Amino acid sequence: MAGNKMYEALNEQIKYELYSSYLYLSMSAYFSEAGLNGFANWMMVQAKEEMTHANKLYGYLISRGAPIKLLPIDGPPSAWKSPLDVLQEGLKHERFVTSRFNMLMDLADKSKDHASKIFLQWYVTEQVEEEENFTDLVNKLKFIKDDGGALFMLDKDLAARAFVDSTQAAEA
Repeated sequence: MAGNKMYEALNEQIKYELYSSYLYLSMSAYFSEAGLNGFANWMMVQAKEEMTHANKLYGYLISRGAPIKLLPIDGPPSAWKSPLDVLQEGLKHERFVTSRFNMLMDLADKSKDHASKIFLQWYVTEQVEEEENFTDLVNKLKFIKDDGGALFMLDKDLAARAFVDSTQAAEA
């Protein structure tokens, strides 16, 4: 069974996953207000994914008999300079989350907590995908620059994204 340090760190990670959801919900609102409904949809799907990530951590702690301590969540920003600015901030945030999961893996290694290490591997893999998705959009927006037609086409493409609970697929 994991030790108190791991439980505390996983409770803290729940907070960061919930903050991620809150941040992406705010970004979705920004895009909705700008009339970029495809971008808003993409961010809403991100927000839902992050909530499932928090729930997966919560479930793991429950399964281990660990105490749940829900921590306060800071309010996210609500204004950005541009769609590119939003996505660059999203990428920066995902890199921060990746660093958190790397720290958790190090803690699992140090404490010889094999169950937590196996559990956390899913998140390490997921973070590669998260960073790749944001990087792809950042690069597309850099390429598009001020081309309104290209922005419209990208927005239309992003409207097709649908939420799929990847935490359930991983457990099936």
